[in-house]
Amino acid sequence: MTGDAALGDSTRCVKAVAGDHGPGEPMLRGPVPAAPYRLGPEDAPQTDTYARASHPGWRDLERALALLEGAAGVRVVGSGMSAAAVVLRSLVSAGDTLVVPLDGYYQVRALAADLAARSGIRVREVATTAMEGPEIDDLLAETPGRTVILAETPSNPQLDVVDLRRLASRCAASGAVLVVDNTTATPLGQRPLELGAHVVIASGTKSLSGHSDLLMGYIASSDPDILAAVERERLHSGAVLGPFETWLAMRSLGSAGLRIERQCATAAAVAGMLVHRPEVTGVRYPGLVDDPSHAVASRQMRRFGPLVSFRLGSADEVNRFVAAGDLLVPATSFGGLHTTVDRRARWGDDVSEGFVRLSCGIEDTDDVLADLDRALTAL
Repeated sequence: MTGDAALGDSTRCVKAVAGDHGPGEPMLRGPVPAAPYRLGPEDAPQTDTYARASHPGWRDLERALALLEGAAGVRVVGSGMSAAAVVLRSLVSAGDTLVVPLDGYYQVRALAADLAARSGIRVREVATTAMEGPEIDDLLAETPGRTVILAETPSNPQLDVVDLRRLASRCAASGAVLVVDNTTATPLGQRPLELGAHVVIASGTKSLSGHSDLLMGYIASSDPDILAAVERERLHSGAVLGPFETWLAMRSLGSAGLRIERQCATAAAVAGMLVHRPEVTGVRYPGLVDDPSHAVASRQMRRFGPLVSFRLGSADEVNRFVAAGDLLVPATSFGGLHTTVDRRARWGDDVSEGFVRLSCGIEDTDDVLADLDRALTAL
């Protein structure tokens, strides 16, 4: 991305999806059909023969995402969970150790447990706040075989932050592979590969595509062997992104800078308001100066994300809070156009019954603040 480092994020997003086009050609390619592809002579090389293996839409989107992540390559897949599954099945085998966050996305822990039962790997669950501490040092020192560490930062839903430079340095010294889930931050907020990670995984379903109308995941790396292994696993498992979803993601990516800028600005304002509300406790947002994660986050993140977490007194209070708001939508996904509220205990997360994960949308910031004030006052 030579020459683009000084550009703003919205400019970078627009440039990333513009691609190469000549006079009379559309600036954004339309949806690419899945099949059939007309075959060339049998003795001649051909790039595209069947869309499960490759097609021009993937290449456009992967090129754009690689520019944003600062990666040599990206491979798109059908969802964020597909990204986790494809990477872990590519990198971990019998006798290896896989470290996953104890307090991260629960489906990743379920995937790890399944891999342990089926493949004979060892799984260790480590809290996000311990990912850079003595527990990791001891684990790296004592573990035979390959170790793969999957860090989620900021963690979902509690928004703890891992010092990626520090963890990457420890992985490099021991030969471990560091995979970072960058879903919450997005590449506009954090670029883990530049901090020493080997692989980035993310759900593009959320902030990057941002319209809540598609499922998408991707894997970014600058290691050619990892990219080749991921591509092989994607082909064999069929964990692919559909051609129309590919086009929707490419269409959406150009506006990601604008959307994420508004979401993060609103999240910062919401967090600043909530810390002064008597109805609320335990406000977490990495952008707050007093947040436990702020020091690390301010060193490695350019933006602090759209998510704010806090606690109300009970599940009933959360339900009344949502009902009293005009802009608050109860939903479990995040990063879309609408401000959403998710009571995470309903999904089995190890949090209090009144724990709330708030995802700020792109509504006007003052309107979101006013709506939150009404909803809290009504409690």
